[in-house]
Amino acid sequence: SYFGDKSSCVENGNTLNLTSSSSVRGLNSTCIGKTPLSSGRSVCRSHTPLMGYSVTSSSAVSAHTVASVIVAVVEGRGLARGEVGMASIDLKNPEMILSQFADNTTYAKVITKLKILTPLEIIMSNTACDAGNTTKLFSLITEHFKNVTFTTVQRKYFNETKGLEYIEQLCASEFSTVFMEVQSKYYCLAAAAALLKYVEFIQNAVYAPKSLKVRFQGSEKTAMIDSSSAQNLELVINNRDSRNGHTLLGVLNYTKTPGGSRRLRSNILEPLVDAETINTRLDCVQELLQDEELFFGLQAVISKFLDTEQLLSVLVQIPKQDTVKTAESKITNLIYLKHTLELVEPLKAALRSCNTQLLKAYYNSLEDTRFGIILEKITTVINDDTRYTKGCLSMRTQKCYAVKPNINEFLDIARRTYTEIVDDIAGMITQLAEKYSLPMKTSFSSARGFFIQMNADCSTLPNGQLPSEFTKITKMKNTYSFTSADLIKMNERCQESLREIYHMTYLIVCKLLNEIYEHIHCLYKLSDIVSMLDMLLSFAHACTLSDYVRPEFTDTLAIKQGWHPILEKIAMEKPVSNNTYLTEGNNFVIITGPNMSGKSTYLKQIALCQIMAQIGSYVPAEYCSFRIAEQIFTRIGMDDDIETNASTFMKEMKEITYIIQNANDKSLIIIDELGRGTSAEEGIGICYAACEYLLNIKAFTLFATHFLELCHIDALYPNVENYHFEVQHVRSSAGNKEKIAYTYTLSKGYTEEKNYGLKAAEVSSLPSSIILDAKEITNHIAKQILHRQKSTPEMMKERATYQLATRLVQTARNSRLDPDGLRVYLKGLRKKYEASFSTPGKDDEQR
Repeated sequence: SYFGDKSSCVENGNTLNLTSSSSVRGLNSTCIGKTPLSSGRSVCRSHTPLMGYSVTSSSAVSAHTVASVIVAVVEGRGLARGEVGMASIDLKNPEMILSQFADNTTYAKVITKLKILTPLEIIMSNTACDAGNTTKLFSLITEHFKNVTFTTVQRKYFNETKGLEYIEQLCASEFSTVFMEVQSKYYCLAAAAALLKYVEFIQNAVYAPKSLKVRFQGSEKTAMIDSSSAQNLELVINNRDSRNGHTLLGVLNYTKTPGGSRRLRSNILEPLVDAETINTRLDCVQELLQDEELFFGLQAVISKFLDTEQLLSVLVQIPKQDTVKTAESKITNLIYLKHTLELVEPLKAALRSCNTQLLKAYYNSLEDTRFGIILEKITTVINDDTRYTKGCLSMRTQKCYAVKPNINEFLDIARRTYTEIVDDIAGMITQLAEKYSLPMKTSFSSARGFFIQMNADCSTLPNGQLPSEFTKITKMKNTYSFTSADLIKMNERCQESLREIYHMTYLIVCKLLNEIYEHIHCLYKLSDIVSMLDMLLSFAHACTLSDYVRPEFTDTLAIKQGWHPILEKIAMEKPVSNNTYLTEGNNFVIITGPNMSGKSTYLKQIALCQIMAQIGSYVPAEYCSFRIAEQIFTRIGMDDDIETNASTFMKEMKEITYIIQNANDKSLIIIDELGRGTSAEEGIGICYAACEYLLNIKAFTLFATHFLELCHIDALYPNVENYHFEVQHVRSSAGNKEKIAYTYTLSKGYTEEKNYGLKAAEVSSLPSSIILDAKEITNHIAKQILHRQKSTPEMMKERATYQLATRLVQTARNSRLDPDGLRVYLKGLRKKYEASFSTPGKDDEQR
């Protein structure tokens, strides 16, 4: 085989079955048709029959996106275990992304990065899954990506020296600074070597020298959202129906291009952490909202762009062998390139009057002379009226007559022949229509070529049937499609003529492409500009449909009257709004309330708003301020968490362990219903211990619970605040039963609602004797195990002093008040401080 070993590993129960084929082209090879973007060539690839080649991405993809990323992963050995190198390349985009980082034993960073990439195929060293010696990393990846194809290659192909050589050869000059970043990062270089060799093999093509965009992507420039949190928050996939658009991506995705959609998706899964960059984006969104002419002008131009990244990917590949499909693909993509370059001037015109820094920078980038040079070279060979059109016959005509006349005499002759055959086909079908007095017309499809179509009721046909000379008859309602022996022969002549045309056109196109290769890298810049503008326009579009506001970035998380963006889309009306306030001095919020009162929705809302702010979008609120989160962790209770079972409890423990191991003082942590998978005593103990651990770091934490005992932790920790969701009690029409009405409104303090399970039972059909017994038993247990910790005057004074100190520090950092305003504010703080411990007899809410 090309690589020595080529294995696919499939998990079967608790063991791994390894199946190797002796040769990629041997008996075990299975022809699976086209590799994505392989210019139409069929390639044969071995795979394990158990797995097949049905590739389903493990995380959601947008409507524009189909899995097309190949990733190579390699881990250090011995003392270097835990150091992971990754290299990925999108078959639709000539960009290679390199990563190298140290991960812990959960390999959370690796899994998260792979989930974001949504790989078509994952490549690892054969030593990672040696029989009886499978690495933990390999086991975890195969567990999380059960529907992705795995390929193992010999370890020798993971060669860092070869990887560095490849990067030197293939990296475009605009991105050559990456060489300095990666020359000592041996594992990502090793992954790059194996990846490029493998892609060359499956694509049957090599990348042209100095044609790839190569970048090193560290994990420090974006916020980390683990795959479990992304799933809990329904960022890009709906948990009930993967085809449903009720996700954050669905809320924000009004993009017009595949590149814009891909960019939005990756930003949602990896939000920015640099406030300056975020504010630069927000400035653009603000200008787009304030300037309608700019918004609609840009949107009109952007919507005409094709997939620029995919176009680039084909253009920079040099096929190892020339075929008709290869020729047709190159001609098509040259037409796409001409179409794309002709949009540069309209895009510049739309941006000419912009004011914001980023939009001005994009305008200046579009003044790159290379765009004009390439277009000028193309128009010396390609007809001015050749353009991208919809419809396979129209596009075939564009390809046939793309090259100007009098450049190649034999090409001109072949095209005249093709035109005559097409005219003959049309004439023949007209004669057949006259001969049989039937309303026949000429139709075309890429699969059948030219064929005959007719709208007629079968009762109008002689004997209810078509004449015998017609074959391959299909009928849909009253539409007949068919052909004849003569038409089949003429289609064959037409195809033969086309092959000649494509071959001669291809030679001219290849010569042209060789002349423009040195200038083609300006398209990387154009691709980046188009996808970013598309995403920013999408943000502005979303704002026009709802009352979103621009977020600010401070050291406080403050949201005034915020609401859940996905819920608004589902309900088609504005949900109940609530406030949120967390600072260093009050960084831990405990939320209580009955089932269905709104706790989980509220928690998800906070995380979604944080993500929206950090990608440069406006936020659903009247006002909002955020502290940049470097990690966003969620542990959201599902419906089945109410069941007490071992699997649910172990899932809870894995999630909380992951949060504790990875959280820091810049994290946003959201925990909902921890401890529901075990007994009440154990659940309370686990929650209390987890809370105390998290209270020792300055992470912003929201903790929803049914364990009211946790509410008293505020007596020991002054940075804890209690909130609850209010409910109202309404008498039923019969007058003897009480019904709970949910307000979905968040209020200070912990819930007064107790035993709401019993209240739910009261409105059910349970016998009253059982309800009475249950109440009696509950009261008896409550007297035995509930013990409220009392706040002493000393504790209250310490709490007040702590909160005053944090408010003063916050004022010193962020205050924009004038001296008189500041004096009034500080006097108010002093009065509040003195009042907070002068009345020790009253409860905390009254204070």
